[in-house]
Amino acid sequence: MPEIRNYTLNFGPQHPAAHGVLRLVLELDGEVVQRADPHVGLLHRGTEKLAESKPYNQSIGYMDRLDYVSMMCNEHGYVLAIEKLLGVQAPERAQYIRVMFDEITRILNHLMWLGTHALDIGAMTLFLYCFREREDLMDVYEAVSGARMHATYYRPGGVYRDLPNVMPQFNVSKWHNEKDVAKMNEARSGSLLDFIEDFVTRFPALLDEYETLLTDNRIWKQRTVGIATVSPERALQLGFTGPMLRGSGIEWDLRKKQPYEVYDKLKFDIPVGVNGDCYDRYLVRMEEFRQSNRIIQQCVDWLRANPGPVMLEDNKVSPPPREEMKGDMEALIHHFKLFTEGYCVPEGEAYAAIEHPKGEFGVYMVSDGANKPYRVKVRAPGFAHLSAMDEMVKGHMISDVVSVIGTMDVVFGEIDR
Repeated sequence: MPEIRNYTLNFGPQHPAAHGVLRLVLELDGEVVQRADPHVGLLHRGTEKLAESKPYNQSIGYMDRLDYVSMMCNEHGYVLAIEKLLGVQAPERAQYIRVMFDEITRILNHLMWLGTHALDIGAMTLFLYCFREREDLMDVYEAVSGARMHATYYRPGGVYRDLPNVMPQFNVSKWHNEKDVAKMNEARSGSLLDFIEDFVTRFPALLDEYETLLTDNRIWKQRTVGIATVSPERALQLGFTGPMLRGSGIEWDLRKKQPYEVYDKLKFDIPVGVNGDCYDRYLVRMEEFRQSNRIIQQCVDWLRANPGPVMLEDNKVSPPPREEMKGDMEALIHHFKLFTEGYCVPEGEAYAAIEHPKGEFGVYMVSDGANKPYRVKVRAPGFAHLSAMDEMVKGHMISDVVSVIGTMDVVFGEIDR
């Protein structure tokens, strides 16, 4: 008798669902997956080690590059940990700005997830729709920080600067005539808050468009309903957080259960799934779009009505305004000291966690009283999700592996760190 052996296959790293850096070794019986072994390390940059060799205020930019689809949320976790060690709190206006940008980032993240997940499964149009909306929110990032992705906008003690009163405008070019440009600039004629409000008003109708394409689509349901079902008990044991946990029916959201910043002053709901399959996780994230939209609208209303400082006045932690630094010797010294050696943080340890678009993103920091952290450990939500890959794809077909990678919403910047 010939010996029947399982077939071992390399899935990725060049596979479109493995997005360049995941090598997945699959053991197959025909087309059915028996075992899945994810290999990480293809992207490893040693972010935590790098953060231990730099002053506290110089590692914020590294956080942007962890999960490079949820930039400001990563910064938020890191900055909160520093603020806990310093024992300071950002001004209320800065807290509202942070919350607003956290939710803008959540929408940005979910747009990327939805576009690529749909593309992996075979729906091309949605990918183009999602990137059309991402473009607007990327402009918001750029207006406030100068960078489209790696913003470095949150700082210990507040945010880098207040919201601008003008938006960049499109110019006439050989591609767009005056009439086109006037239409494109309609929403950009006011302040940044006006632009965000315009987006928030338009977005629910666009969400309905996405749902028309997918939610009751026969092919979409065949590819996601009943795939990679995880029971609530098992989801907890596997360390799931975020939409992966809520998709299994557990109502856990740090914004409600352990509120930070001003989330306890805002009205929003936590969507939960029922069956814990790919389809439920899709529905949970679709509803999160709508809840984030609600939160942003509340923040815009509050920020319009309440001007104020967006940074602590303490020059031992936050740099003095630039014009003051140019004319005042003491301000220049503060500026110089802050940007060369940073500040010393009291001895101790702190853990700060936020509800990142993918789950619980935590930063554990140990200080020995110096100007750089003694230890930094990042708790990335995607790492726990990826470790459940074997369990989730066992018994499914190769084509379902693509759906599972999509439903996890993994980004390797945070898994490989």
